[in-house]
Amino acid sequence: MGRYVLARLAWAGPVVVAIVVVTFLIIHIVPGDPIQALVGDFPTPPGYAEQVRKDFGLDQPLSTQLWLYLGNLAQGNLGFSFSNRQPVLDLVLDRSRYTLLIMLPALTLAALLGIVLALAAAPRAGGLVDSGITALSVTGFSIPIFWLGQILVIAFAIQLQWLPAQGMVSARQSLEGWPWLRDVLWHMVLPVFSITIFYVAIVARVARASVLEALSQDFVLTARAKGLSRRTVLWQHVLPNAMIPVVTVIGYNFGHSLTGAILVETVFAWPGLGNLFITSIGNRDYPVLLGIFLVTAIAVVIANLVTDILYAALDPRVRSSYGRT
Repeated sequence: MGRYVLARLAWAGPVVVAIVVVTFLIIHIVPGDPIQALVGDFPTPPGYAEQVRKDFGLDQPLSTQLWLYLGNLAQGNLGFSFSNRQPVLDLVLDRSRYTLLIMLPALTLAALLGIVLALAAAPRAGGLVDSGITALSVTGFSIPIFWLGQILVIAFAIQLQWLPAQGMVSARQSLEGWPWLRDVLWHMVLPVFSITIFYVAIVARVARASVLEALSQDFVLTARAKGLSRRTVLWQHVLPNAMIPVVTVIGYNFGHSLTGAILVETVFAWPGLGNLFITSIGNRDYPVLLGIFLVTAIAVVIANLVTDILYAALDPRVRSSYGRT
C-alpha cells in the first residue's frame, strides 16, 4: 500500500508543474494588457505606465517571467495582485474557504443521496420507482446550474420571499456569533441546493448502473440463498462491490465542481474563487489567475490521489496487481 501511494505522489508534482507552465503561457499569450486594465483610460503622467510595468516585472521577456515565477513559486510566493493590492496566496486561500463552504456540503449530500437513490432504483429495474428516479436523474443532469440557480432565486427569493437571493450575509445587518452563523447558513441554502441537484443526478446514474451490475453476480445469489435479507445483501455485499465507479465519479465531481463554482457564485454573488476568477479576468490580474489555477490543480490532483487510495482500500486487487508489476 505504501509503494502504491508513493507512486501516485511521485506523479502529482510533475502534473502540477506542467499545469502551471501551460496556464502561465496561455494567460500571457491571450490578448489584453494588465497595465491598461489597471491604469484605465484616465490621463497619466508620462512614463507612469512603463514604471508600473517594470515594478510588476511585465517588461521582461516571457521566458524570464516564467522562470522568475517558478522560482518564487518554489519559495511559496504566488505573487502580488495587481488590482487587489495584496499577496495572491492570502487572497486565494481566503476566497477558497467560501467556495468550500458551499461545495463540500453540496457534494456530500449529492454523494449520499445518489447512492441511496441508486439502491432504491436498481433492485426494481424497469419498475415505477426505477423509472421515476431515472427520469429525475436525467432531468437534474440536463438542467444547467446557472439556469437552475436563477429559477430558484425567482421562485424562493423573489416570489415566495423565503430565502435570500444573493450574498453570504445580510447587508443591512451587523451580526455576530450564532445569529451570524444562522444568517450564513440561510444564505447557503439556494447555492448548495442548486449544486446538489446537478451532481446527485450524476452520482445516481453511475451508482445505479454499478449496483445493477453487482446484483447479477453469483455472490448475490449465494447471499440470498443463505437467507440474508434484501437490505443486508444490498448494504453489506452489493454496495461495497459497486463502489469503485461511484468513487470515480465522486472524485471527478470534486474537481469539476471547482469550475462549476464560477457559474454558481456569479448567480448568487457568493464571494468565493469563482467570483474572484471573473473579476480577475476583467482586470487582467495575471498573478491571481495563476494562483486560482494552481489551487484548482492541486485540489484536483489531491482528489485523484484520494480516489486512487480508496480504490486500493476497496479492491485489494488494485494494490496487489501493482505490486506484481
